[in-house]
Amino acid sequence: MFFSRVYIGTSGWDYDDWIGPFYTSEKHLFSQYIEIFNTVEINSTFYSYPSINFIKGLARVAPPGFRFSAKIPKEITHKKRLNPSLGIENDLNRFLKIMDPLRSNRLLGAFLIQLPPITVEEVPYFEDFLNVLPTDRYRFAIEFRHESWLSDKVYSLLEKYNVAFTVVDEPLLPPVIKITAGFAYIRWHGRGDKPWYYYMYSMKELEEWKPRVKKIMEEVGIVFGYFNNHFRGYAPTNALQMLNLLGLINSRQRRKLQEIEYYFQRKVVELVKEKARKFEFEKASIEDLLLLFLNRKRLERGREIPDSRLEIYRIDKEKIEAKVKDYTVIIDLKDKRVLHDCADWEKRCASMQFCKHLAKLFFSMPEELARKVLTDIATNIDDWEFTTPKSSRV
Repeated sequence: MFFSRVYIGTSGWDYDDWIGPFYTSEKHLFSQYIEIFNTVEINSTFYSYPSINFIKGLARVAPPGFRFSAKIPKEITHKKRLNPSLGIENDLNRFLKIMDPLRSNRLLGAFLIQLPPITVEEVPYFEDFLNVLPTDRYRFAIEFRHESWLSDKVYSLLEKYNVAFTVVDEPLLPPVIKITAGFAYIRWHGRGDKPWYYYMYSMKELEEWKPRVKKIMEEVGIVFGYFNNHFRGYAPTNALQMLNLLGLINSRQRRKLQEIEYYFQRKVVELVKEKARKFEFEKASIEDLLLLFLNRKRLERGREIPDSRLEIYRIDKEKIEAKVKDYTVIIDLKDKRVLHDCADWEKRCASMQFCKHLAKLFFSMPEELARKVLTDIATNIDDWEFTTPKSSRV
């Protein structure tokens, strides 16, 4: 059986908002990172050429077997747009020389050529650029940001020059799986609006990628995968969840994942408790009460759901049962349990947060009852259970 080496990590590591969810201290972030992951994508090289001392420092600290991938500077990809007539071969050689300590210490993964959202017609010299790349000594992957590049002609050129087509998960392009080199390169950017990266993948969304990654693993000898949804520690969380889904997680990573998941669940709950302690329930509107459990964007989306898409078919002192759009909501007032089945709820219920469907329901039920239930949840949140049909005891 063919086994590939798989390296899954994150795009960058130096993020203040990872302190808490992922990092336990604000000091020595990279040292903490390499205790958990075996690879990282260096983002900073995209913005400027790094110093040789910075790269030597990384090579000195990284353990054997670790792999650094890095973005090619934007001077080559965005300013000069891969044009060989503008001296990019010299630029590339300068960059590769700086990065050489990683190569000489057997720590080098691949170099990412991330293009701006330009069309294939805007780069008529594309093959000339590929011909410049020293693919006999380095791995190169290219990431497109326009659908005009998704063609057999482009794939054939990449195969000819042994350059990997970067597989992406993002709002702009579909997740095309194409193997064009002896290795594969995957980037998960997130599916947020503005920006893409402010997004936590649900387990359901990650599970969609499991067969795709497995298929890629069967076709190449080495796979690099990086989560770029870096806000709030989402990237390391999703990277560890992906390793777990693939059956590649080790005991240290599993412990860290459990710590992160607990942090996200309990941190939000503690914030609700803190707000509730200072909250003036008697003066609060239903909207004020709902904002304890969801953000204003979700609240407004709930308010916008047409009344025709809501059906409350039971409401009494023991239970509230309703359909919002095509989703079920059951609020068991006796056992203090809320059951719902939308995808957003599935992501948020562990941290005791509402989705837009719950907002619509509470806006629509009698105000006195809505106030009573919301107040009870806010003041006795540890007694309540938010669940889904898959995990419910109902």
